[in-house]
This record gives sequence, C-alpha cells and structure tokens, in this order.
Amino acid sequence: MKLSSGLREAVTDSRCLHIELLCSPTLHLLQQHILHLCSTDTADSLPSICASMSPKNVVFKKICKDKSVGVYMGRRDFIDHVDSVDPVDGVVIIDHEALQGRKVFVTLSCTFRYGRDDMDVIGIAFRRELYLSTRQVYPPLQDRERSIHTKIQARLLRKLGDNAHPFFFEFPDNLPCSVALQPAPNDVGKQCLVEFEIKVFSAESQDAKIKKRSSVKLMIRKVQYAPESQGVPPSVETTKVMSDKPLHVKASLDKELYYHGEVIHVDVCVANETHKHVKNIILSVDQIANVVLYSNDSYSKSVAIEEAGDSVSPGATLHKVYKLLPVLANNLERRGIVLDGKLKHEDTNLASSSIIKEGVLKEVLGIMVSYKVMVKVIIGGMMGSSEVGLEIPFKLMHPKPEAEKESETEDEMEFQEFKRSNVGGMKDDEEEDGNVSGGEDMAPKEK
Repeated sequence: MKLSSGLREAVTDSRCLHIELLCSPTLHLLQQHILHLCSTDTADSLPSICASMSPKNVVFKKICKDKSVGVYMGRRDFIDHVDSVDPVDGVVIIDHEALQGRKVFVTLSCTFRYGRDDMDVIGIAFRRELYLSTRQVYPPLQDRERSIHTKIQARLLRKLGDNAHPFFFEFPDNLPCSVALQPAPNDVGKQCLVEFEIKVFSAESQDAKIKKRSSVKLMIRKVQYAPESQGVPPSVETTKVMSDKPLHVKASLDKELYYHGEVIHVDVCVANETHKHVKNIILSVDQIANVVLYSNDSYSKSVAIEEAGDSVSPGATLHKVYKLLPVLANNLERRGIVLDGKLKHEDTNLASSSIIKEGVLKEVLGIMVSYKVMVKVIIGGMMGSSEVGLEIPFKLMHPKPEAEKESETEDEMEFQEFKRSNVGGMKDDEEEDGNVSGGEDMAPKEK
C-alpha cells in the first residue's frame, strides 16, 4: 500500500502526536499501517521531506512596456527601527537593444497626496514631494562590486547576468511611515496618503521627459513594528470638587503597548462622595492624526466606543474593568480614519502608532498617528449635565515578525509579479499608470 505525498507529510507529523484508537475496523487498519510507516521508511525519509518543503525567498519583479528596463526587489516593506531604517535595495536589468543608447536612472520618492489627481486645477497639484533622490545605474558611475550592498543583490546579479545593475538608497530620518486616510465608499482615485515609490526609467538624461512605456514604478512601504520592551502601564486620576464634596476618578490600562486585534482592558474606579448622581460612563479609543504640511493640524476620530450605562449613586463607589477593541472591521464606513496602506488592499488595518526618532520631531512632515483611551464620567444636575474626563495614551502596533531565513543559492529564489492583491476588481495603481510586467519576455537566460 502506497500513500500519497500529502498523506505521507501528515504521517510524519503523527510521530509527535498521540493517535487515539478508532472504533471503525477500516480506520483501525489504516491507523496500524500509519504507525508501521512512522516506525520504518517514513521516519527515515523525514529529513528529505522537510528539505523539500523549505520555503523559497520571493523576489518581486516588474518590466516596463518597451522592455528597455526592469526591476527586481527582494521585499516591498522596509522597517523603520526608529534609530535606523532598512535601506532600499534592488537590481535593475536592461535590454541594450531596446535601450537604444539611453541612460537608466532609479528614483526613490516620498509623496504626500491630499487630493485626487483629477482635482488638479490651473497647474496646482494636490500633492507635495517630501523626498526625492535619483541614482544613475547605467552607464554605471562606479565599479559594479562596490555597488553591491546586500546578499540578495549579489545573488540576483549572479542569476541575471551582466545586464543587471544594483541600486541602493537610504531613508532620511525625517520621513513618516506609509499611511492613508480612509476614503468614503463612493470616493475613487488616490486620496490623502503618504506613499513611497521606486521608479526606474530610461532617458537621454536625468532631466529629460520620462515616457511611461520606458519607465516602471513600484509602490513600497515604510513600516514600524512594536519595540521589544513594554513601557510602564499608564494610569491617570483626577478629582473634581462639587459643593465641597469630591468626585474621584481613576483609570488605568493593563499595559502600555497593544497589538492590532488585542482587546484593551480599562480599569475604572469612581468614588462619588458628592450629592449628585453619576448618570453614565463612556469610554472610547480615539485615533489622533497630526497632519504636518503647510501647517500643523490635528484630527481625532473614535475607533471604538463602550457606553455601558453604568451609574454611581451619591456616596457609592464603582470599580469595573471595561473592554475596548479598536479594529478596522468596525470602522469600514468611517471616512478620515488613518490606515496602514490603502483600503483597496487586503492587508489594510488601522494605522500603527508613530514612533519618532528623538530630536527630529519638528522636521517630520506628513501624517503622525497616536492613540488614547478617553474616559468620560457624566454627572447629572439641576442645571444640566457636566462631565469629568481622563485621557490615557497608549501605543497600537504590529509585533515584529520573525526574520526570514535568506536563501543561500539562486535556485531558492522565486520570482513573482510585483502587485498587491486587488479587492473588488479594482485596478492596481501601477496598471492605471500604464506600467505592466513584461513577464519572462525580457528576462535574460538565467545562469
């Protein structure tokens, strides 16, 4: 009896599991055969099975329409570690026949868009370039070996041959991370966002007009992950005196940093020594977006609200833990919430908290994001209601993913089209601009 490869892989895992006795005679015979395989040939073949399942490193590629230039990159997300930022590295491949003597350049840009492209009027564009850097990669301005900065570049150059050329950029300290304001359901086109782009083009000179068919651009992201250590759990308290009697309110969180999707526990204690009734306690998670461009504007949006209707009588005390869950799934229809990436993409979520390197806060342009828990205690009275409010700042971020093991050989690299997943049949931004992949047509014979 021979088992399929899928079942044999499941069999190998069963060596570490307790297999319960099954009542069916047929299943019992199958179980005995599985146990026999685990103790004989399957156990011996375990290393080879695991080796065959080793993941390959994905390399993203994009080729321009006229096939003169193409770009290969080992990743599209670059991590801001606060003290430093991962450099942007990749390889450009050229076709000398299609190039026709033109030069090849690569640019890294950061753009703040605050309106759709079709809203541009009388020559005024609703966007501002926060950063732009250009490198000439062909003809090369320095020795090829001196231009190689990373292992993935070295492996790509070996695989793609002499027509491949490396490029390398470093982010300055004063750039924000990639974020976007959530558009309304009927909005189309690019909205308010901070975006990063790698653009490769061939032209007579750096300042010459760039033809779309001779250029290719890739949207990349600058992201931040949660620091490894937690801060002190925040706690805030206040006392309001009414008719010589105090109302004491204290609120605290169980930790200072939460991951996206985690429930936030808010410990609230209200000691009401006044003669007035506390009618209600309302809690919310507010997202604060500081938009810094020509001026410094701040916008606040509630992304989670809890209104339990709790009351506290005069002379009584309330101690309760409330739960809040700030997630994008509960805010899909709300315009103006800041997101990590655009809503068209399936990997979108609420924007992570911005952590700025010390000493450069005043120089940072774009959108900075922070979060706080608001606790409002509503007090009734003859002349109307009043309230006591507390603000508790915290961080909302993604955990830092485990570092992927880089492939050691060119055979372990897997080439994929550079395109994010589309939602609802929406066109990818690069397709809208006329940049499509040339597939394998341009790629040289791989060595």
